[in-house]
Amino acid sequence: MLTMLGSPRRCCDGITRRETLKAGALSALGGFGLPQFLEASEAGRVAPGKAKNVIVLYLLGGAATQDMFDLKPEAPVEVRSHFKPIATSASGIEVCEHLPKMAKWMHRTAVVRTVNHKAGCHNTLPSYTGHEVMLSDIGTTKDFYPPSMGSVCEYLRHASGERGDFPDYAYLPCYLGWGQNIRRPGPYAGFIGKRFDALTSECSPYKAEGAPEVVPGKPQTVFGTPRIASSELPDGITVDRLNSRRSLLQQVDDQLRDLEATRAVESFSRHKRQAFYILTSSALKAAFELDDEDPQLLDRYGRTLFGNSTVIGRRLVERGVRFVNVTWDLFWDRVKIDYDAWDTHTKNFEILKDNKLPGLDQTYSALMEDLDARGLLDETLVVLMSEMGRTPRINGNAGRDHWTYCYSTLFAGAGIRGGTLYGESDAQAAYVKDRAVSTSDICATIYHCLGIDPTFRVRDRSSRPVEIAHGGNPIYDILA
Repeated sequence: MLTMLGSPRRCCDGITRRETLKAGALSALGGFGLPQFLEASEAGRVAPGKAKNVIVLYLLGGAATQDMFDLKPEAPVEVRSHFKPIATSASGIEVCEHLPKMAKWMHRTAVVRTVNHKAGCHNTLPSYTGHEVMLSDIGTTKDFYPPSMGSVCEYLRHASGERGDFPDYAYLPCYLGWGQNIRRPGPYAGFIGKRFDALTSECSPYKAEGAPEVVPGKPQTVFGTPRIASSELPDGITVDRLNSRRSLLQQVDDQLRDLEATRAVESFSRHKRQAFYILTSSALKAAFELDDEDPQLLDRYGRTLFGNSTVIGRRLVERGVRFVNVTWDLFWDRVKIDYDAWDTHTKNFEILKDNKLPGLDQTYSALMEDLDARGLLDETLVVLMSEMGRTPRINGNAGRDHWTYCYSTLFAGAGIRGGTLYGESDAQAAYVKDRAVSTSDICATIYHCLGIDPTFRVRDRSSRPVEIAHGGNPIYDILA
Protein backbone atom coordinates (compact mmCIF):
# COMPACT_ATOMS: atom_id res chain seq x y z
CA MET A 1 0.00 0.00 0.00
CA LEU A 2 1.27 3.45 -0.94
CA THR A 3 2.35 5.71 1.93
CA MET A 4 2.84 9.43 1.55
CA LEU A 5 4.10 12.19 3.75
CA GLY A 6 1.49 14.34 5.44
CA SER A 7 1.37 17.99 6.33
CA PRO A 8 2.40 19.19 9.80
CA ARG A 9 -0.37 21.78 9.67
CA ARG A 10 -3.45 21.50 11.79
CA CYS A 11 -6.83 20.63 10.39
CA CYS A 12 -10.11 22.08 11.67
CA ASP A 13 -10.22 19.62 14.55
CA GLY A 14 -7.06 21.22 15.94
CA ILE A 15 -5.07 17.97 15.81
CA THR A 16 -1.76 17.82 13.94
CA ARG A 17 -2.08 15.69 10.83
CA ARG A 18 -0.56 12.25 10.98
CA GLU A 19 2.91 12.03 9.52
CA THR A 20 1.73 9.40 7.10
CA LEU A 21 -1.60 8.71 5.51
CA LYS A 22 -2.43 5.45 3.75
CA ALA A 23 -3.79 5.74 0.25
CA GLY A 24 -6.49 3.29 1.22
CA ALA A 25 -7.81 5.77 3.75
CA LEU A 26 -8.28 8.26 0.95
CA SER A 27 -10.07 5.83 -1.32
CA ALA A 28 -12.40 4.96 1.53
CA LEU A 29 -13.78 8.47 1.28
CA GLY A 30 -15.15 7.61 -2.14
CA GLY A 31 -13.90 10.03 -4.78
CA PHE A 32 -11.66 11.89 -2.32
CA GLY A 33 -8.28 11.24 -3.89
CA LEU A 34 -4.76 12.61 -3.70
CA PRO A 35 -5.49 15.93 -5.45
CA GLN A 36 -8.43 16.60 -3.13
CA PHE A 37 -6.38 15.68 -0.08
CA LEU A 38 -3.55 17.99 -1.08
CA GLU A 39 -6.08 20.75 -1.67
CA ALA A 40 -7.68 20.13 1.71
CA SER A 41 -4.31 20.26 3.43
CA GLU A 42 -3.93 23.80 2.18
CA ALA A 43 -6.75 24.80 4.56
CA GLY A 44 -4.06 24.82 7.24
CA ARG A 45 -2.34 27.86 5.80
CA VAL A 46 -4.22 30.03 8.31
CA ALA A 47 -2.65 30.10 11.78
CA PRO A 48 -4.43 27.82 14.26
CA GLY A 49 -7.66 29.46 15.35
CA LYS A 50 -8.36 30.53 18.89
CA ALA A 51 -11.54 28.46 18.90
CA LYS A 52 -11.19 24.71 19.12
CA ASN A 53 -14.92 24.33 18.63
CA VAL A 54 -18.13 26.28 18.12
CA ILE A 55 -21.67 26.09 19.45
CA VAL A 56 -24.27 27.74 17.22
CA LEU A 57 -27.56 28.60 18.91
CA TYR A 58 -30.00 28.95 16.02
CA LEU A 59 -33.31 30.79 16.49
CA LEU A 60 -35.51 29.52 13.67
CA GLY A 61 -38.15 31.85 12.32
CA GLY A 62 -36.36 35.17 12.34
CA ALA A 63 -35.78 36.68 15.76
CA ALA A 64 -36.88 40.30 16.25
CA THR A 65 -33.43 41.52 17.23
CA GLN A 66 -34.60 45.16 17.35
CA ASP A 67 -36.53 44.01 20.43
CA MET A 68 -33.45 42.29 21.85
CA PHE A 69 -30.08 43.87 20.99
CA ASP A 70 -30.72 46.87 18.75
CA LEU A 71 -33.55 48.77 20.43
CA LYS A 72 -34.57 52.18 19.10
CA PRO A 73 -36.36 53.92 21.98
CA GLU A 74 -36.58 57.20 20.05
CA ALA A 75 -38.27 55.65 17.00
CA PRO A 76 -41.95 56.34 16.19
CA VAL A 77 -44.50 54.43 18.25
CA GLU A 78 -45.43 52.22 15.30
CA VAL A 79 -41.80 51.07 15.11
CA ARG A 80 -40.12 51.16 18.51
CA SER A 81 -40.04 48.19 20.83
CA HIS A 82 -42.42 47.88 23.76
CA PHE A 83 -39.38 46.88 25.81
CA LYS A 84 -36.90 49.13 27.57
CA PRO A 85 -33.14 48.92 27.06
CA ILE A 86 -30.98 48.13 30.09
CA ALA A 87 -27.28 48.56 30.74
CA THR A 88 -24.97 45.57 30.50
CA SER A 89 -21.53 44.46 31.69
CA ALA A 90 -20.06 46.23 28.64
CA SER A 91 -20.01 49.99 28.50
CA GLY A 92 -22.07 51.32 25.60
CA ILE A 93 -24.00 48.10 24.97
CA GLU A 94 -27.65 47.84 25.96
CA VAL A 95 -30.04 44.92 25.66
CA CYS A 96 -33.73 44.34 26.23
CA GLU A 97 -35.00 44.47 29.81
CA HIS A 98 -36.13 40.83 29.49
CA LEU A 99 -32.55 39.62 28.97
CA PRO A 100 -31.01 40.52 32.36
CA LYS A 101 -28.86 37.38 32.58
CA MET A 102 -27.47 37.78 29.08
CA ALA A 103 -26.67 41.40 29.98
CA LYS A 104 -24.04 40.11 32.40
CA TRP A 105 -22.11 38.47 29.54
CA MET A 106 -21.90 41.34 27.09
CA HIS A 107 -18.28 41.98 28.11
CA ARG A 108 -17.48 38.65 26.42
CA THR A 109 -19.83 39.25 23.48
CA ALA A 110 -19.73 41.12 20.17
CA VAL A 111 -23.04 42.30 18.69
CA VAL A 112 -23.07 42.56 14.90
CA ARG A 113 -26.10 44.72 14.13
CA THR A 114 -25.99 44.96 10.33
CA VAL A 115 -26.43 41.44 8.96
CA ASN A 116 -28.50 41.39 5.79
CA HIS A 117 -29.21 39.35 2.67
CA LYS A 118 -31.55 39.33 -0.33
CA ALA A 119 -32.01 35.57 -0.61
CA GLY A 120 -35.62 35.53 0.54
CA CYS A 121 -37.56 35.04 3.75
CA HIS A 122 -37.07 31.90 5.83
CA ASN A 123 -34.27 30.80 3.52
CA THR A 124 -31.95 28.97 5.91
CA LEU A 125 -29.29 28.15 3.31
CA PRO A 126 -27.36 31.48 3.56
CA SER A 127 -26.89 31.41 7.34
CA TYR A 128 -25.37 27.92 7.31
CA THR A 129 -23.29 28.21 4.16
CA GLY A 130 -22.87 31.89 3.25
CA HIS A 131 -24.36 31.15 -0.17
CA GLU A 132 -26.95 33.88 -0.75
CA VAL A 133 -29.26 32.64 -3.49
CA MET A 134 -33.04 32.59 -3.83
CA LEU A 135 -34.53 29.09 -3.66
CA SER A 136 -37.70 27.88 -5.35
CA ASP A 137 -38.48 25.70 -2.33
CA ILE A 138 -37.31 26.51 1.20
CA GLY A 139 -38.87 23.33 2.59
CA THR A 140 -36.50 20.84 0.96
CA THR A 141 -32.77 20.37 0.60
CA LYS A 142 -30.81 19.34 -2.49
CA ASP A 143 -27.56 17.45 -2.88
CA PHE A 144 -26.17 20.12 -5.19
CA TYR A 145 -26.36 22.86 -2.54
CA PRO A 146 -23.03 23.95 -1.00
CA PRO A 147 -21.88 22.41 2.28
CA SER A 148 -22.60 23.84 5.70
CA MET A 149 -19.84 25.03 7.99
CA GLY A 150 -20.18 21.93 10.15
CA SER A 151 -19.94 19.64 7.14
CA VAL A 152 -16.74 21.37 6.04
CA CYS A 153 -15.30 20.60 9.48
CA GLU A 154 -16.33 16.96 9.05
CA TYR A 155 -14.82 16.91 5.55
CA LEU A 156 -11.48 18.16 6.82
CA ARG A 157 -11.44 15.70 9.69
CA HIS A 158 -11.82 12.86 7.21
CA ALA A 159 -9.07 14.37 5.07
CA SER A 160 -6.72 14.33 8.06
CA GLY A 161 -7.28 10.60 8.53
CA GLU A 162 -8.43 11.07 12.12
CA ARG A 163 -11.12 8.77 13.51
CA GLY A 164 -12.73 8.28 16.89
CA ASP A 165 -15.93 7.82 18.80
CA PHE A 166 -17.18 11.29 17.99
CA PRO A 167 -17.87 13.12 14.73
CA ASP A 168 -16.83 16.72 14.16
CA TYR A 169 -20.38 17.88 13.46
CA ALA A 170 -23.49 17.35 15.57
CA TYR A 171 -26.98 18.78 15.11
CA LEU A 172 -29.53 18.99 17.95
CA PRO A 173 -32.31 18.32 18.84
CA CYS A 174 -33.69 17.14 15.47
CA TYR A 175 -33.16 17.87 11.82
CA LEU A 176 -34.11 21.38 10.74
CA GLY A 177 -37.81 21.42 9.92
CA TRP A 178 -38.74 18.13 11.62
CA GLY A 179 -41.52 19.81 13.60
CA GLN A 180 -43.20 20.92 10.37
CA ASN A 181 -42.64 17.70 8.41
CA ILE A 182 -40.24 19.46 6.04
CA ARG A 183 -36.47 19.44 5.65
CA ARG A 184 -35.11 22.95 5.50
CA PRO A 185 -31.89 23.56 3.52
CA GLY A 186 -28.57 24.63 4.94
CA PRO A 187 -27.13 22.36 7.63
CA TYR A 188 -26.09 19.58 5.24
CA ALA A 189 -23.02 18.48 3.32
CA GLY A 190 -24.61 19.13 -0.06
CA PHE A 191 -22.35 18.50 -3.02
CA ILE A 192 -19.37 17.22 -0.98
CA GLY A 193 -21.39 14.12 -0.07
CA LYS A 194 -23.81 12.85 2.56
CA ARG A 195 -20.98 11.15 4.44
CA PHE A 196 -20.16 14.61 5.81
CA ASP A 197 -23.66 15.35 7.14
CA ALA A 198 -24.06 15.96 10.86
CA LEU A 199 -24.72 13.36 13.49
CA THR A 200 -28.33 14.43 14.03
CA SER A 201 -30.27 13.57 17.16
CA GLU A 202 -33.96 12.80 17.52
CA CYS A 203 -36.45 14.05 20.08
CA SER A 204 -39.98 13.52 21.36
CA PRO A 205 -41.07 17.05 22.33
CA TYR A 206 -43.96 17.60 24.71
CA LYS A 207 -45.65 20.40 26.63
CA ALA A 208 -46.21 20.53 30.36
CA GLU A 209 -49.04 18.43 31.74
CA GLY A 210 -52.18 20.53 31.97
CA ALA A 211 -50.85 23.21 29.64
CA PRO A 212 -53.61 24.89 27.62
CA GLU A 213 -54.28 24.13 23.99
CA VAL A 214 -51.82 25.85 21.70
CA VAL A 215 -53.04 28.36 19.13
CA PRO A 216 -51.10 30.82 16.96
CA GLY A 217 -49.77 33.56 19.17
CA LYS A 218 -49.95 31.39 22.31
CA PRO A 219 -47.00 28.98 22.22
CA GLN A 220 -46.21 26.67 25.11
CA THR A 221 -42.76 25.77 26.41
CA VAL A 222 -41.29 22.78 24.59
CA PHE A 223 -39.86 20.08 26.85
CA GLY A 224 -37.85 16.97 26.04
CA THR A 225 -34.31 15.63 25.71
CA PRO A 226 -32.55 14.82 22.44
CA ARG A 227 -31.33 11.28 21.87
CA ILE A 228 -29.27 9.50 19.25
CA ALA A 229 -31.14 7.07 17.04
CA SER A 230 -30.44 3.32 16.99
CA SER A 231 -28.34 3.46 20.14
CA GLU A 232 -29.46 0.06 21.45
CA LEU A 233 -28.49 -3.34 20.08
CA PRO A 234 -31.38 -5.64 19.11
CA ASP A 235 -32.12 -8.60 21.39
CA GLY A 236 -29.69 -11.44 20.84
CA ILE A 237 -27.06 -9.26 19.13
CA THR A 238 -23.81 -8.73 21.03
CA VAL A 239 -21.02 -6.36 20.11
CA ASP A 240 -18.91 -9.38 19.06
CA ARG A 241 -21.66 -10.58 16.72
CA LEU A 242 -22.06 -7.05 15.38
CA ASN A 243 -18.31 -6.88 14.73
CA SER A 244 -18.44 -10.20 12.90
CA ARG A 245 -21.26 -8.95 10.72
CA ARG A 246 -19.34 -5.79 10.06
CA SER A 247 -16.28 -7.80 8.99
CA LEU A 248 -18.38 -9.72 6.49
CA LEU A 249 -19.87 -6.52 5.18
CA GLN A 250 -16.40 -5.02 4.87
CA GLN A 251 -15.33 -7.89 2.65
CA VAL A 252 -18.24 -7.14 0.37
CA ASP A 253 -17.43 -3.44 0.50
CA ASP A 254 -13.88 -4.13 -0.66
CA GLN A 255 -15.26 -5.79 -3.77
CA LEU A 256 -17.61 -2.91 -4.44
CA ARG A 257 -15.11 -0.12 -3.94
CA ASP A 258 -15.61 1.22 -7.45
CA LEU A 259 -19.32 1.62 -6.84
CA GLU A 260 -18.82 4.02 -3.96
CA ALA A 261 -18.77 6.95 -6.34
CA THR A 262 -22.52 6.56 -6.81
CA ARG A 263 -24.64 8.75 -4.55
CA ALA A 264 -26.89 5.97 -3.28
CA VAL A 265 -24.02 3.71 -2.22
CA GLU A 266 -22.13 6.72 -0.84
CA SER A 267 -25.04 7.63 1.41
CA PHE A 268 -25.66 4.03 2.51
CA SER A 269 -22.00 3.43 3.31
CA ARG A 270 -21.71 6.58 5.40
CA HIS A 271 -24.83 5.93 7.42
CA LYS A 272 -23.89 2.28 7.90
CA ARG A 273 -20.56 3.32 9.42
CA GLN A 274 -22.23 5.94 11.59
CA ALA A 275 -24.81 3.43 12.83
CA PHE A 276 -22.04 1.02 13.81
CA TYR A 277 -20.19 3.67 15.80
CA ILE A 278 -23.39 4.72 17.55
CA LEU A 279 -24.18 1.14 18.54
CA THR A 280 -20.69 0.37 19.81
CA SER A 281 -19.48 3.68 21.23
CA SER A 282 -20.28 3.95 24.90
CA ALA A 283 -18.61 7.37 24.98
CA LEU A 284 -20.98 8.78 22.37
CA LYS A 285 -24.06 7.38 24.06
CA ALA A 286 -22.85 8.67 27.43
CA ALA A 287 -22.64 12.21 26.07
CA PHE A 288 -26.42 12.18 25.61
CA GLU A 289 -27.16 10.87 29.10
CA LEU A 290 -27.84 13.67 31.56
CA ASP A 291 -28.24 11.53 34.68
CA ASP A 292 -24.68 12.27 35.75
CA GLU A 293 -25.12 16.04 35.50
CA ASP A 294 -25.64 18.17 38.59
CA PRO A 295 -29.43 18.68 38.92
CA GLN A 296 -28.83 22.30 39.88
CA LEU A 297 -26.89 22.81 36.64
CA LEU A 298 -29.76 21.36 34.62
CA ASP A 299 -32.11 23.70 36.46
CA ARG A 300 -29.95 26.65 35.42
CA TYR A 301 -30.16 25.61 31.77
CA GLY A 302 -33.93 25.37 32.13
CA ARG A 303 -34.74 21.66 31.55
CA THR A 304 -36.54 22.59 28.33
CA LEU A 305 -35.79 20.93 24.99
CA PHE A 306 -33.63 23.91 24.05
CA GLY A 307 -31.93 23.91 27.45
CA ASN A 308 -31.27 20.16 27.50
CA SER A 309 -30.00 20.27 23.93
CA THR A 310 -27.58 23.04 24.88
CA VAL A 311 -26.28 21.05 27.87
CA ILE A 312 -25.62 18.11 25.56
CA GLY A 313 -23.98 20.49 23.11
CA ARG A 314 -21.57 21.55 25.84
CA ARG A 315 -20.91 17.88 26.67
CA LEU A 316 -20.12 17.18 23.04
CA VAL A 317 -17.62 20.02 22.62
CA GLU A 318 -16.07 18.98 25.92
CA ARG A 319 -15.46 15.59 24.29
CA GLY A 320 -13.93 17.12 21.19
CA VAL A 321 -16.80 17.64 18.75
CA ARG A 322 -15.78 20.56 16.58
CA PHE A 323 -19.09 22.05 15.44
CA VAL A 324 -22.36 21.77 17.38
CA ASN A 325 -25.65 23.33 16.31
CA VAL A 326 -28.58 23.68 18.71
CA THR A 327 -31.78 24.94 17.09
CA TRP A 328 -34.82 26.48 18.76
CA ASP A 329 -37.15 24.93 16.20
CA LEU A 330 -40.84 25.23 15.40
CA PHE A 331 -43.05 22.34 16.58
CA TRP A 332 -46.50 22.38 15.10
CA ASP A 333 -47.37 19.88 12.36
CA ARG A 334 -45.99 16.87 14.25
CA VAL A 335 -46.70 18.08 17.78
CA LYS A 336 -48.85 21.12 18.44
CA ILE A 337 -46.74 22.92 21.04
CA ASP A 338 -45.10 25.95 19.46
CA TYR A 339 -46.79 27.33 16.35
CA ASP A 340 -44.58 30.35 16.02
CA ALA A 341 -41.02 29.61 17.17
CA TRP A 342 -39.37 33.02 16.49
CA ASP A 343 -41.71 33.80 13.57
CA THR A 344 -43.77 36.35 15.48
CA HIS A 345 -46.32 37.72 13.00
CA THR A 346 -48.87 37.88 15.82
CA LYS A 347 -48.41 39.16 19.38
CA ASN A 348 -44.68 39.64 18.93
CA PHE A 349 -44.13 41.37 22.27
CA GLU A 350 -46.33 39.02 24.27
CA ILE A 351 -44.63 35.94 22.81
CA LEU A 352 -41.16 37.35 23.36
CA LYS A 353 -41.85 38.47 26.90
CA ASP A 354 -43.69 35.38 28.13
CA ASN A 355 -42.12 32.55 26.13
CA LYS A 356 -39.03 33.25 24.05
CA LEU A 357 -36.86 35.75 25.87
CA PRO A 358 -36.97 34.13 29.34
CA GLY A 359 -35.95 30.77 27.90
CA LEU A 360 -33.16 32.23 25.77
CA ASP A 361 -31.93 34.40 28.63
CA GLN A 362 -31.75 31.43 30.96
CA THR A 363 -30.11 28.96 28.60
CA TYR A 364 -27.60 31.35 27.00
CA SER A 365 -26.35 32.65 30.34
CA ALA A 366 -26.17 29.11 31.77
CA LEU A 367 -24.08 28.00 28.81
CA MET A 368 -21.69 30.92 29.19
CA GLU A 369 -21.36 30.32 32.95
CA ASP A 370 -20.85 26.60 32.43
CA LEU A 371 -18.22 27.01 29.73
CA ASP A 372 -16.41 29.65 31.79
CA ALA A 373 -16.42 27.52 34.96
CA ARG A 374 -14.96 24.55 33.05
CA GLY A 375 -12.26 26.62 31.37
CA LEU A 376 -13.88 26.07 27.97
CA LEU A 377 -15.05 29.58 27.13
CA ASP A 378 -11.59 30.65 25.98
CA GLU A 379 -11.58 27.84 23.41
CA THR A 380 -15.27 27.71 22.47
CA LEU A 381 -16.95 30.16 20.11
CA VAL A 382 -20.65 30.73 20.85
CA VAL A 383 -22.76 32.17 18.03
CA LEU A 384 -26.41 33.25 18.31
CA MET A 385 -28.09 33.65 14.94
CA SER A 386 -31.31 33.54 12.91
CA GLU A 387 -32.01 33.14 9.22
CA MET A 388 -33.44 36.68 9.02
CA GLY A 389 -34.93 39.50 11.08
CA ARG A 390 -38.31 41.18 11.38
CA THR A 391 -39.94 44.32 10.02
CA PRO A 392 -39.36 47.66 11.70
CA ARG A 393 -43.05 48.51 11.51
CA ILE A 394 -45.44 46.70 13.87
CA ASN A 395 -48.37 45.17 12.00
CA GLY A 396 -52.07 45.22 12.91
CA ASN A 397 -51.73 41.99 14.92
CA ALA A 398 -49.11 43.47 17.23
CA GLY A 399 -46.53 41.42 15.35
CA ARG A 400 -43.56 41.94 13.10
CA ASP A 401 -43.32 40.38 9.66
CA HIS A 402 -40.43 38.98 7.59
CA TRP A 403 -37.36 41.15 7.02
CA THR A 404 -33.92 40.29 5.66
CA TYR A 405 -32.46 43.78 5.24
CA CYS A 406 -31.04 44.35 8.73
CA TYR A 407 -30.77 42.16 11.83
CA SER A 408 -28.25 41.13 14.50
CA THR A 409 -25.96 38.17 15.18
CA LEU A 410 -24.00 37.64 18.40
CA PHE A 411 -20.50 36.20 18.81
CA ALA A 412 -19.01 35.33 22.19
CA GLY A 413 -16.11 33.44 23.71
CA ALA A 414 -13.03 32.20 21.92
CA GLY A 415 -11.45 34.58 19.45
CA ILE A 416 -13.93 37.41 20.11
CA ARG A 417 -13.19 40.89 21.39
CA GLY A 418 -15.93 41.18 23.97
CA GLY A 419 -17.90 44.34 24.62
CA THR A 420 -17.93 45.19 20.92
CA LEU A 421 -20.64 46.71 18.77
CA TYR A 422 -20.15 46.32 15.03
CA GLY A 423 -22.14 48.22 12.42
CA GLU A 424 -25.04 50.58 12.86
CA SER A 425 -28.61 50.33 11.66
CA ASP A 426 -30.70 53.36 10.77
CA ALA A 427 -33.03 55.15 13.19
CA GLN A 428 -35.72 52.47 12.82
CA ALA A 429 -33.47 49.38 12.67
CA ALA A 430 -34.74 48.91 9.14
CA TYR A 431 -31.66 49.23 6.94
CA VAL A 432 -27.92 49.25 7.33
CA LYS A 433 -26.49 52.68 8.05
CA ASP A 434 -22.84 51.72 8.39
CA ARG A 435 -20.71 48.60 7.78
CA ALA A 436 -23.00 46.05 6.22
CA VAL A 437 -22.36 42.36 6.95
CA SER A 438 -23.36 39.50 4.68
CA THR A 439 -24.11 35.94 5.74
CA SER A 440 -20.91 34.96 3.94
CA ASP A 441 -19.02 37.36 6.25
CA ILE A 442 -20.62 35.64 9.26
CA CYS A 443 -19.50 32.24 7.98
CA ALA A 444 -16.02 33.56 7.16
CA THR A 445 -15.68 34.88 10.70
CA ILE A 446 -16.61 31.50 12.18
CA TYR A 447 -14.17 29.72 9.88
CA HIS A 448 -11.42 32.19 10.78
CA CYS A 449 -11.97 31.64 14.51
CA LEU A 450 -11.66 27.88 13.93
CA GLY A 451 -8.42 28.35 12.02
CA ILE A 452 -9.91 27.43 8.65
CA ASP A 453 -9.12 29.60 5.66
CA PRO A 454 -12.45 31.04 4.41
CA THR A 455 -11.04 31.06 0.88
CA PHE A 456 -10.38 27.32 0.96
CA ARG A 457 -12.17 25.66 -1.91
CA VAL A 458 -14.07 22.40 -2.21
CA ARG A 459 -15.12 20.89 -5.49
CA ASP A 460 -18.76 20.65 -6.49
CA ARG A 461 -20.21 17.75 -8.48
CA SER A 462 -18.85 19.24 -11.68
CA SER A 463 -15.35 19.46 -10.12
CA ARG A 464 -15.52 23.23 -10.03
CA PRO A 465 -13.70 24.77 -7.03
CA VAL A 466 -16.05 26.68 -4.72
CA GLU A 467 -14.95 28.84 -1.79
CA ILE A 468 -16.42 27.56 1.46
CA ALA A 469 -17.37 31.11 2.59
CA HIS A 470 -18.53 32.21 -0.89
CA GLY A 471 -16.42 35.35 -0.94
CA GLY A 472 -17.09 36.40 2.64
CA ASN A 473 -14.50 38.17 4.77
CA PRO A 474 -13.93 37.80 8.52
CA ILE A 475 -15.18 40.69 10.63
CA TYR A 476 -11.74 41.56 11.99
CA ASP A 477 -12.99 44.39 14.20
CA ILE A 478 -14.73 41.94 16.53
CA LEU A 479 -11.78 39.52 16.73
CA ALA A 480 -9.42 39.42 19.67
